[in-house]
Amino acid sequence: MKLRTLSVLLALLAVAAFTVLNWSVILAPTPLSLGVIDIQAPLGLIFLALMGVVVAVFLVYVLYLQSTVMFDARAHAKELQSNRKLADQAEASRFTELRGFLDIEFKRLAVTDRETKLALEARLDQLERALRLAVEQSGNSLAAHLGEMDERSRSTGLTPR
Repeated sequence: MKLRTLSVLLALLAVAAFTVLNWSVILAPTPLSLGVIDIQAPLGLIFLALMGVVVAVFLVYVLYLQSTVMFDARAHAKELQSNRKLADQAEASRFTELRGFLDIEFKRLAVTDRETKLALEARLDQLERALRLAVEQSGNSLAAHLGEMDERSRSTGLTPR
């Protein structure tokens, strides 16, 4: 129990004990002036009733504050839930947007990879043709040189026929 609640309960118990102990004095009639007339009434009972009214007013006020706070808390909870839902939807849309971006980038990279592969294969084919041509020309040149050397050696008589 909170200290504040405990102190209020102790104060109410003290007033109740004081009332019980002095009940005969509280009910004793006393001459009271109401401004225009004088009456005989128990002053203690009037003050006790006034204190009861003040306590009742404060209880109603506390209940009003409590209910207002509860309604505000409920409204804030609903607003928080709707904001959380909006944030989740925004996050989901960002993930969807990211997924779309990644798909586009992967497709672009695949196209670029395919184009690079085709260009590389074309370049390799070109280099292979050039190499074959160079080998063929080298072979022809070598054959021509061997033929020329054979011809020279025959003409000089170094090799048997």
